[in-house]
Amino acid sequence: MESIEKDLAKPESWGKQEEMTPLLREKSLLAGRIEDWERLSQAKSDCEEWFALAQEDGGQEALAALQEQLSVLSRAIAEAELATLLSGPEDKLAAIVEIHPGAGGTEAQDWADMLLRMYRRWCERRNFAVSTLDFLPGDEAGIKSVTLQVSGPYAYGFLKCEKGIHRLIRISPFDASGRRHTSFASVDVYPDAERDIDIEVKDEDIRLDVFRASGPGGQHVNKTSSAVRITHLPSGIVVQCQNDKSQRRNKETAMKVLKARLFALELKKQAEARQADYANKDAIGFGSQIRTYTLQPYRLVKDHRNGAETGNVDAVLDGDLDMLIRSYLLSDNAAPQA
Repeated sequence: MESIEKDLAKPESWGKQEEMTPLLREKSLLAGRIEDWERLSQAKSDCEEWFALAQEDGGQEALAALQEQLSVLSRAIAEAELATLLSGPEDKLAAIVEIHPGAGGTEAQDWADMLLRMYRRWCERRNFAVSTLDFLPGDEAGIKSVTLQVSGPYAYGFLKCEKGIHRLIRISPFDASGRRHTSFASVDVYPDAERDIDIEVKDEDIRLDVFRASGPGGQHVNKTSSAVRITHLPSGIVVQCQNDKSQRRNKETAMKVLKARLFALELKKQAEARQADYANKDAIGFGSQIRTYTLQPYRLVKDHRNGAETGNVDAVLDGDLDMLIRSYLLSDNAAPQA
């Protein structure tokens, strides 16, 4: 009998979707949905067969097999339920994720680095491809900023749940006195719509600045003005990239991030217009504290938007975010719609 993990395994090809055309990506998504429903139907049939056998036989072996099949069915139902929550037109797109530490120097930069590792581990669990678009290391430890592209089915639909301020409470490893510190980091998530939607950015609407890259790197990276900063004048959005030694490639990457942010800005405007009467809309907007990770004096991760919590902090920081993501999607879809 196959294990639950094998029954619900995610195809390895999911991490290669950034190489597909929009049509092929849509075909892959639909094929995945069909496979999910076929798996759910098969799990239901298996449960019915084992239930009939357990009634006839009554032995412990049949009951154990029935219990395992019920677990498979439960997981399949959870996956099917989750799929119905990702019905937005942009949910199926790849995601661009930005992480920035708050005030607090090295302590906050280390927390931002912990979040980076958490999201990378979550992507590994789902066979999502992750590429670094921009990375700026901290002075002593951690990171000052990082921009990632996450490619996989419904990457944005899942990761949009992470947008907001994340708070960490712990005994600081950088404090010789062993005092407890509170650190903050912000996470921004945008749908990567460059291949699906034509977003026009006029030359007269942007200001392009070039400068020398900072941080560790090859001799060419730090000795030439390869880093690029683009300011979109109408919206005030500023993006930069210094991850490549080529100024042209850095500009292309920065434009990609700019288009994603402009697309996300438009989506936000539309969402605010649709939910103008929703009393709690400010509680889930950017700039609010969405989640607290407490390591001292007790261990707890709590999502303040819906009350979901778990005491298994180590698992969450190691990328086990599915319960928190699912709780957010359920509560978000339960919100009144205009």
